Formats: sequence, structure tokens, C-alpha cells
Amino acid sequence: MNVNHVNAICRATQTILQSHFGIEVTPLKPSAGKGPVPSNHVSVILGVSGQLNGQIICSFSESTAKGIVGVMMGGVEVETLDDIGWSAVQEFGNWVAGNTATELSKEECIIDVTPPIVNEGASKYHSNKTFISIPLDSQIGMIEVHISVSDQ
Repeated sequence: MNVNHVNAICRATQTILQSHFGIEVTPLKPSAGKGPVPSNHVSVILGVSGQLNGQIICSFSESTAKGIVGVMMGGVEVETLDDIGWSAVQEFGNWVAGNTATELSKEECIIDVTPPIVNEGASKYHSNKTFISIPLDSQIGMIEVHISVSDQ
């Protein structure tokens, strides 16, 4: 994986949280491997195609998901994730997808991103491809960005 592409994808998620949500984000130590990628109870899965192919998975706890939804709904406290809440989590994925395409275009890399799929519940994703995982710490909780993309 190209480090510039990984940084652009990570930067896209950070920018959404900082500019749209007003949340400070601190990237923590990344890790890489071919082992299972945890869903952390809620995850948004994005497929990438074009000059890069692969997946981006943003995973977080249910509590962090409620924080994301609450900020998206104007700062309300979210008790449970209902249909509107899950739609907001999916929209968060759309924002990450759009911003990822923009950030990668700055690296002269043009991609398409699939509509997000939201996973609810603890699960593990398995792939024979390497994932780079970057934890982003914030006041609404930890958001992990798992990236596996390669040049065509």
C-alpha cells in the first residue's frame, strides 16, 4: 500500500470529524496485518474501485455510534440507535467516502466508492489482504479506520 494513499484516507476521516463535527481527533499508533479486522459492534464498510481497489472499514463502539449520531442531529443525546440513527451512521459513511475521493484526488488518484454498508453487532472481517488499522481517539470515543487498498 502506498503511504500517501493511506494518509489521504485517514486524513479524510479526521477532516470529517474535525470540520463537520467540531471534534478534536488524535491519531494513535497504526498497526498492519492480515488477521481478522474487528467490527467493534458498529462498522461502516466502503468498497473502493478505480485507480485503487479494496476496502475501507470504519469501526467503533455502539456508544461512539450514538455520539456520532447525536452530533449529526444537532447535539442531542441518543439513547438507542433506531432506523434514523442507523441511517445517520450510513450517512457518516457517505461523508467519509466523499471526502476520501477528494483527498485521494489531491494525490492524483481517482476512485469510486461504493455506497456504505453498515454492520451491527460484534463480528470479525477476514481477508487475505493486508489491512492498515489507524485508531483515532476523540471525545466521542475511539474510531478505527481499517484500510486495504492496492493499485490496479
